[in-house]
Amino acid sequence: MNLVTAKGLTKIYGKKVALDRVDFTVGQGRIVGLLGPNGAGKSTALQAMLGLISYAGELNVLGREPWHQRAELMGEACFIADAAVLPGWLTARRALDFMAGLHPRFDRAKAEAFLARTGIERAAKVRTLSKGMIAQLHLALVMAIDARLLVLDEPTLGLDLAYRKRFFDSLLDDYFDQDRTIVVSTHQLDEVQHILTDLILLDRGKVVLDLSMEAFEARFAEVAVPASKLAAARALKPLSERQLLGRASLLFDGADPKRLAALGEVRPASLSEVFLALTDAPAAAPAGEVAA
Repeated sequence: MNLVTAKGLTKIYGKKVALDRVDFTVGQGRIVGLLGPNGAGKSTALQAMLGLISYAGELNVLGREPWHQRAELMGEACFIADAAVLPGWLTARRALDFMAGLHPRFDRAKAEAFLARTGIERAAKVRTLSKGMIAQLHLALVMAIDARLLVLDEPTLGLDLAYRKRFFDSLLDDYFDQDRTIVVSTHQLDEVQHILTDLILLDRGKVVLDLSMEAFEARFAEVAVPASKLAAARALKPLSERQLLGRASLLFDGADPKRLAALGEVRPASLSEVFLALTDAPAAAPAGEVAA
C-alpha cells in the first residue's frame, strides 16, 4: 500500500525548475530517505507532500491531494524540521498544553513519559535548553501524535553525534512500526543508512535513484584493490576511485560479484560514496556529510 504517490510532480520558481516531472512512491511501514545535494529539490518535494506549496502534476498523500486538502492531511501527518524553530519563550509545559489543545491525536501521557527520560524541566524555556534538549522536546511532541506519516527535514541539524544517534534510535524504538511511515531528508547519510528501508535520490530536480536498500546493497559495492590489480579493476568502469590506507578503493554499480571478489576486498557501499558519485555534490565532503 502506497501512502505517497507522485506522478509528473513539477515545481518551478521563476526560471528555476526545482522539481522536473518527478515520479516516486512511498509505501506504508517504510523508512524512506529523500536525499540529494543542496538545491536538488528535497525540501520542495517535502513541502509539496505537506500541502505547503502549490505544484503541477499529480500528488496523493494519505489518500488526499495536499494543496487542496491540507487540513485533513495534517490530521494524520507530522513534520519535524530543524528543532531551532521552537520559540525561545516557550516552556516545555506550555508546549505540551499547546499540542494537547491543537491536535486530536496527541497523547499527553506518552509525551510526558518520553520527557521524563530526558531531564527537561517542565518550567524550562526553550531558550535555556541546549540544542540537543530542544530536539528531544520536539521529538517528544511529535512522537506522541498517532500519525501515519512522519516527515523529517534535517531534524538533527547542528546536533553532535551522540544526540543524533539518540534521536534516530528513539524514532526506531519509540515511534516506528509497520503501520507508520517515515520520510527523512538529511545530510547525515552514513548515520541513517542502517535505518532506511528505501532510498530516493534527487539531483537537479530529477530522480537519480529510487530503490529499496536491499536493492541498493545488491547493486553497489566498494572494492579495496591492490596496485597489481588496479588496471583490471579500472577496466570494469567503476563509478569512482579514491585512495584508502595505501590502496585504491573503487565503487562499482551492478558489477559481477565474482569478478569483484577476484580484484580485492569487497565491502558494502556507503551511501555517502554513492551519493557523491551520482550527483553534483562536492567530492571533498567528509564521510557522512554533504558539503553545502
